[in-house]
Amino acid sequence: MKFILGKKMEMTQVFKDDGNVVPVTRVKAGPCVITQVKSKEKDAKNAVQVGFGEQKVFRLNKSQKNHLKAVSKGDKTVRYLKDFTVDAENKLKVGDKFGVGIFSPGEKVAVMGYAKGHGFQGVVKRHRFAGSPASHGHKDQLRMPGSIGATDPARVFKGKRMPGHMGDNRVTVKNLEIIEVHPEEDELMIKGALPGARGSLLVISTGEGEIEIQKEEEKATSSKEKKDIDKSNDESQDNNKKEAKDSKDSKENKKEDDGSKKEKEIKPKEGNTDKKEEKNDKKDETANKDKGDKKNESTSEQKQDK
Repeated sequence: MKFILGKKMEMTQVFKDDGNVVPVTRVKAGPCVITQVKSKEKDAKNAVQVGFGEQKVFRLNKSQKNHLKAVSKGDKTVRYLKDFTVDAENKLKVGDKFGVGIFSPGEKVAVMGYAKGHGFQGVVKRHRFAGSPASHGHKDQLRMPGSIGATDPARVFKGKRMPGHMGDNRVTVKNLEIIEVHPEEDELMIKGALPGARGSLLVISTGEGEIEIQKEEEKATSSKEKKDIDKSNDESQDNNKKEAKDSKDSKENKKEDDGSKKEKEIKPKEGNTDKKEEKNDKKDETANKDKGDKKNESTSEQKQDK
C-alpha cells in the first residue's frame, strides 16, 4: 500500500505526446515523515502516523511537542497528522521521509478530501427539488419542501430529504489516473477534478506497491552531486566568458598593433619624400648658381673685348 498527504492547488490541462489535452488537478504532495509506528499489541492496530506540512512549535502544547520531538527541527514541526493501516511486516520507522517519487505516471489512485461547505441550505439547492408551481393557489410555496409524511405512522421516517447543513463532508474519488510526477517540485498531476477547495488537505493512496524510503546519505550525496554539477556549470560558464573576453582583447590588441605598424610605415615614407624634396632644392640651387656664374663670365669677357 502506498499513500501520501498533499494540498489541492488548482486545475489546469496537460498536453500528452499524442496531442490530446487532459484536464488535471495540480497537487502539492509531500514530503511526508513517519511520526509514529503503532502495533496491534500496544495500540490495537498495525498503523503508521504520517506528518505533513509545516507549522511553528510554539503553537503546540507540551504533550504534542513531546510527541513530535523526533520530527521537529528548530522552531518548526509538522502540521497535519494522519493514520494509515499497514501490514505487521512493514519496515517503516519514525523519522523516515518519502515524497511523490513513490508514484509513477499511469497509476490509479484513490483521493479522499472534504467537500466545500455551503452552510444551511434548503431542499431546492441541497436535494435539487423542483419546487412548487408559482401560481394558482401556491402562495409562498415556490421553494417549500411540501409534505414530510403521512399521519398514520405519527413520525418522520429516517433519511427524509429536508433542509439542513450542506457540504463539508468526506468524499472519496477512486480510479483517478496520475498523469505526471514532478519530484523536484513535489507535485502530482492527477486526471480530473478532486474534492475540496484550494489549499485543502488530500489523502492520496493506492492498494498496491510499497513505499520506498530514500536514505539521508543518498539524499546528501544527491544534493552534493547537484551542487557540484551547478558549480562545474558555473565555472565552465565563467571560463567561457573569460575566454571570450581574452579573445576580444587579443583582437583589439592586434588591431592596435596593426594600426601602429601602419603609422610607422607611413612615417618613413614621409621622411623619404622630405629628403627627396631637399635634394631637388639643392639641385635647383646648384643649377641657379651655375647659371649665375656663366652669366658673370660672359659679361666679363664682353668687357675685356671692348
